Amino acid sequence: MSSREIILGRIARALGPVPDEPYEAAVDRGYADAHGDLTTGRTVDLLAENLADYRALVHRTDRTGLPELLARLLAARGARTVLVPPGLPPDWLAAADAVRVPDRAGSTPAQLDRADSVVTGCAVAVAETGTIVLDGSPDQGRRRITLVPDHHICVVRVPGQVVASVPRALRRLDPARPLTWISGPSATSDIELDRVEGVHGPRTLEVVLVEGL
Repeated sequence: MSSREIILGRIARALGPVPDEPYEAAVDRGYADAHGDLTTGRTVDLLAENLADYRALVHRTDRTGLPELLARLLAARGARTVLVPPGLPPDWLAAADAVRVPDRAGSTPAQLDRADSVVTGCAVAVAETGTIVLDGSPDQGRRRITLVPDHHICVVRVPGQVVASVPRALRRLDPARPLTWISGPSATSDIELDRVEGVHGPRTLEVVLVEGL
């Protein structure tokens, strides 16, 4: 008996007889979808804590303070150019001096790499895991514009886009869309356990939690 047959046999014995009804209907989904009953404020605070734990830089503001904050973050980075998704609200970057570079289908990796920063929205943010999820919506653009530039600023609408757990996030997402799950800046410790940032995506991730947006 091969290893494959042994493993499949164990799975079959664990699952028991194949039910007549569809598998999804046969499996009990009555389990808890979050740990504890967090208030809205505590859920947002937990998101901020876990984002920071992943070495993302977290900022808080409101609708009126967002343009000035984004301008300060770009200026502090020395960003002269910023990639902009087609559906990013124009007022978000109204106070910024950086030249806007539109997300174009024909842009080459080299052209994207020359952009100093990228600013996007998000689809949802998960408090328990400190994760932001992008789904390619107009305010987020194509996946590649958030993977090539070295600096990504992501705006999260609070509390509307914040959920406690991954199961609750999944209920909001369309599995047919190109989902990118981001927990902190890109990092790996594959080589001799030395942490290296910026290998698979942005070296610096800044998350702006905006109330009333």
